[in-house]
Amino acid sequence: MAIRRRVLLIGLAGGLGAAGCAREPAAPPTPAVIRFEPAAHEAGARQPGVVRVSEGTLRSVEWIDETGRALPGAAAPDQRSWTSSEPLGYGHTYTAKAVAHGETGAVTATTTCVTPTPDQLIDVSLRSATMVELAENDTYGVGFVVVAHFDAPVDRAAAQGCLKVLTEPAVPGGWYWLDDRNAHWRPERYYAPGSRVTVSAELFGAALGTGSYGARDQRVSVLIGPAHVAIADDDTKMIDVFENGNLIRSMPTSMGMGGTSVVGGRVLSFWTRPGTYTVLDRQDPVIMDSSSYGLPVNSGLGYRSTIHHAVRISHDGIFVHALAQSVWAQGNTNVSHGCLNISPEDAAWFFDYVIPGDVVEVRNTGGDPLDIWQNGDWGIPWPEWLRGSARG
Repeated sequence: MAIRRRVLLIGLAGGLGAAGCAREPAAPPTPAVIRFEPAAHEAGARQPGVVRVSEGTLRSVEWIDETGRALPGAAAPDQRSWTSSEPLGYGHTYTAKAVAHGETGAVTATTTCVTPTPDQLIDVSLRSATMVELAENDTYGVGFVVVAHFDAPVDRAAAQGCLKVLTEPAVPGGWYWLDDRNAHWRPERYYAPGSRVTVSAELFGAALGTGSYGARDQRVSVLIGPAHVAIADDDTKMIDVFENGNLIRSMPTSMGMGGTSVVGGRVLSFWTRPGTYTVLDRQDPVIMDSSSYGLPVNSGLGYRSTIHHAVRISHDGIFVHALAQSVWAQGNTNVSHGCLNISPEDAAWFFDYVIPGDVVEVRNTGGDPLDIWQNGDWGIPWPEWLRGSARG
């Protein structure tokens, strides 16, 4: 019995040793896995079409729209992804098909996606306060304000998310919405001379509210010139012009005579409103006609005159301009309807000196403060300006 038991134990030991040396079964082959982006049925117009493959490589990709046109694109060098060379766009129904090769051989996958069809396409005009569109590398003064004017009402928060302003050097700044079509951007303080301001509107593919989408992307970059700041003080009746902080010219002026008049049921003010203006444009000559703002030429206060070297600083017709007839009053008496009269010599110099965005600060006059619609962006206190943002 002892011998038989020994043989049995040896047999069990040998059996256990043989089981410990057995090989694991080979892993089954892995098929290639194909993913489409966008994965959802609904796709954004701005998105590209993308195909990715894991556990294999791509062999072919077709991304076809409803007309049979193939969306152009190219595979990555490792053949593990494919990306279209243009966005999916508006109003398309795509059928995509991809073939990939993995350990199990060829795998085919398909998908469909639909891009939005806008009820309306909305564009934006990127301007300065002059209401002229920005042009690449144009130069503006240190009071430059960016104006985004949409050609239809928009959802403010959605639209503001598409607008970007980059300043070099960087400065704090923000958007202020005047209404659902107009937003202005400015820094907290005047720009440093030599700054670059780059404005972009990435509207294409963006939902802007009630079935409206953005029409296109835009980007433009402008420069800021020397710091030209003119200070018109009614206490002294002088305009002092500073360049980069240094006084370079003092010019006697005659400003608005003050008071109001009711004409045709409208109250007309003859003050030069206090506030911070910027240069909008220059005209030589310009026909100034009081009937343009409701004061008939044949009334006792009306006029229609040809004026030279006129620098516009407000949208409602305030200019710094030449007027030889009021030289006697310049520096001592206010006799104008609201403009800042200066001598022909000073006006010619100022006309040649300024550029759009240069600053004209009017101090110590009567009347209501300058309104933002009149070119009064810089008169809004910074905390209030920030509250005008669509994003808080």
